[in-house]
Amino acid sequence: MNQKTIFARFIRPSLAWGVAILFFFPIFWMVFTSFKTDADAVKPEYLFLFTPTFENYVNMTENYDYWRFAVNSVITSVFATVLTLVVGVPAAYAMAFDPGRHTKDILVWMLSTKMLPAAAVLYPMTFLTKNFLGIFDTHFLIIIVLSLINLPIVIWMLFTYFKEIPKEIIEAGKMDGVNIWGEIKDIVLPLAWGGLASTALLCFIFCWNEAYWTVRLTTTEAATLSKLIEGNRAPEGLFFGRLSAVSTAAVGPIVVLGWFCQKQLVRGLTFGAVK
Repeated sequence: MNQKTIFARFIRPSLAWGVAILFFFPIFWMVFTSFKTDADAVKPEYLFLFTPTFENYVNMTENYDYWRFAVNSVITSVFATVLTLVVGVPAAYAMAFDPGRHTKDILVWMLSTKMLPAAAVLYPMTFLTKNFLGIFDTHFLIIIVLSLINLPIVIWMLFTYFKEIPKEIIEAGKMDGVNIWGEIKDIVLPLAWGGLASTALLCFIFCWNEAYWTVRLTTTEAATLSKLIEGNRAPEGLFFGRLSAVSTAAVGPIVVLGWFCQKQLVRGLTFGAVK
């Protein structure tokens, strides 16, 4: 048995399993801890020997109004994703099929906005939305903020997928009298459906996982699951049992979604939409 065969049959699978376990262990420990009481969660002697309890999940649904926070997360994530795609698809189409002299500069500038520290604009955002616009702690504000945060990434991804579509197909459509909306709806989107789906999925995940802005721009009305997680702490410390249960309930839906959509996601991110 040569070295290549040994590496392919034993070493590479072992490394892959090691990396998978390394990434999965924090999720496993979070779920594991969610079935402990707050007292058991901080005692080393109860690391593995403890009596499982659903107390944290019962308190989460009965006393912490979990479903209201979950509904807010769904509303803001879905509408922010839709709004981002509504703006991002035409923008990416224009840059891919009708580029100008400064198209690349605009793309780089959009991506550079992701380098801006969020803390630098926290006070102006809070001051304006509270005192002038009156939209603090509203779904509208969170949807707009999440859309603006993810718009550069969405445009970059869609631009990459659209560039793979042969321009001859677009030119043939123009010769047949198809307008711009028809080109996008009937030609571009069907050909780039894989890329569009993976982009939408990633955008939804980013919106769902956003914690900085959803915690600081909400109090009660539009508070998402991130706010609920942040609320499970006190001056005397963290309630690890309750915190793990709330985190599990917040992470669970998006993990399940990613699991069922993993083939579409990998296909779109790896190969693009046009084969």
